[in-house]
Amino acid sequence: MSTKTKKPMLTTDAIEILHRRYYARRPDRLKALEEARVEDEIARKIYDIRTQAGLTQRALAKLVGTSASAICRLEDADYEGHSLAMLKRIAGALNKRVEIRFVGIRHPKDQPSPRGQHAGL
Repeated sequence: MSTKTKKPMLTTDAIEILHRRYYARRPDRLKALEEARVEDEIARKIYDIRTQAGLTQRALAKLVGTSASAICRLEDADYEGHSLAMLKRIAGALNKRVEIRFVGIRHPKDQPSPRGQHAGL
């Protein structure tokens, strides 16, 4: 009985190629990718609500009681120091509230999710 290893199908999809090369079967990299996505989403949301309110970083900083450089850092996707207290201050200054949701983590095609289901990355 021969044991054949199943080769991945050829693809020209750049995202799939990158996934296979850098993330497939590497849970540490997948975790880091998911964390980066979260930081990026927070930064984008802060930027979006500030610009929708028609405020500069300096104007928002004045309303919140912080510096423009602090707002700039919060809007940087690489910043990892978001605090709930600061997010609440920003939300309050813009007549908003912070909502927190817990959602399932996306699992790559080649790793089963905790219940054996698969979801796309």
